[in-house]
Amino acid sequence: MTPHQLTLAEAAALIAARKLSPVELLEDCLARIAAVQPRLDAFIRMNVAEAEAAAREAEAEITRHGPRSPLHGIPVGLKDIIDLKGHPTTCHSKQRLDHMADADAAVVARLRATGAVFPGKLATHEFAIGGPAFDLPFPPARNPWNTAHHPGGSSSGSGAAVAARMLPAALGTDTGGSVRHPASHCGIVGLKPTYELVPRAGVFPLAFSLDHVGPLTRTVRDAALMLNVMADGGQDYTRGLTQGVRGLRIGYVRHFHEKDQPASAEMAAALDEAARLLEAEGAMVTDVTLPSLDEFAAVNRTILAAESSVVHEEWLKTRPQDYAAVTRRRLLPGMFLPAVDYMHAARRRTQLLARVNEVFGQVDLLLTASSMEEAALIDDEPEVERTYPRQARTPFNVTGQPAITLMSGLSAKGLPLSLQLAAPAHADALLLRAAHGYERAAPWKDYAPPC
Repeated sequence: MTPHQLTLAEAAALIAARKLSPVELLEDCLARIAAVQPRLDAFIRMNVAEAEAAAREAEAEITRHGPRSPLHGIPVGLKDIIDLKGHPTTCHSKQRLDHMADADAAVVARLRATGAVFPGKLATHEFAIGGPAFDLPFPPARNPWNTAHHPGGSSSGSGAAVAARMLPAALGTDTGGSVRHPASHCGIVGLKPTYELVPRAGVFPLAFSLDHVGPLTRTVRDAALMLNVMADGGQDYTRGLTQGVRGLRIGYVRHFHEKDQPASAEMAAALDEAARLLEAEGAMVTDVTLPSLDEFAAVNRTILAAESSVVHEEWLKTRPQDYAAVTRRRLLPGMFLPAVDYMHAARRRTQLLARVNEVFGQVDLLLTASSMEEAALIDDEPEVERTYPRQARTPFNVTGQPAITLMSGLSAKGLPLSLQLAAPAHADALLLRAAHGYERAAPWKDYAPPC
């Protein structure tokens, strides 16, 4: 197995054992990037010289003293709304082409302190809200399972890069599902931690009360290792990871994909099979009912529109032509939203959270759909617009509770299918344990895109 094919945990173990150097790992990842980037457009800017210097420094320190952490010498990609000191944070937009970050984002500073290496900035939908657009300074990232298809968004480059084995891990952001969406479409792991568990300073905002920062990785263990560094509190999220799901009560929210937003037959079958697998592993799976997806979506949409208009007010007034058409179309409604609508949404949000917490009084975790169907063709704008909101990720941005997506199969077209698990606030460790239990029992973690 060549170094770029290693998971984060595998690479960390070999580095600690002095069987792999950070320089060797980075150089192999850079070679992989050079080979597949022309087809995927996952990166918008490389940071090769600085990354190579950091890898050499990591190698020298590890030789003298051993690794600081499992991330020492590990290449990590950054969605380009996350600040990296001395480099542009463009947000994939004409509006920010000249912006230079004068400090690392808080989460980048934490990763840097443990020895992570940053080879480049990754493609995103413009300001994490647009969509795959072809009227921007950079092309949209593509799906490594089939480059004619959308990789999900808005953390598109992060999902594509990790799935294509360009990097062991990447950072994304999630306001309505934007870490979990590309993870779902690219067949990897996407974690949205509990709201405010991971600091957002130095990350360009979309909607202040909905934004999260989360890792995209190939395995649940890798996500736990990333969260160990990213999160406040100093908890070790790998402890108890292997305890499995035996004895856990899992509520299956069938109506999300059977009634509220009917899923494709393949996605529905994969979810039912996941429920059976979890039961076979010892979990107690029962059907539960939450408010409808339409209610969660309306609340998320209203809050996002209002809060994003505050961020973009000046540019929408003075430089509207410098947004992609799809971004402008999504941002403008917030400029005309009555304050009473925002307040009604905030009030309803409190009620929705109370209802979800009531259900969590009966179960430990929730099993739901993530996307309702496989990835659309990236250049079929009507189909992208139709499928984009067909998902069950938004509820957990509204509630702020942690949620994770994993691969649950392959469609007849060879595109990833997915599932989502969610947990009560600050039960991130339990969420990761259950996800690891599913991942260990299912075959999908060993599947890779053909690129």
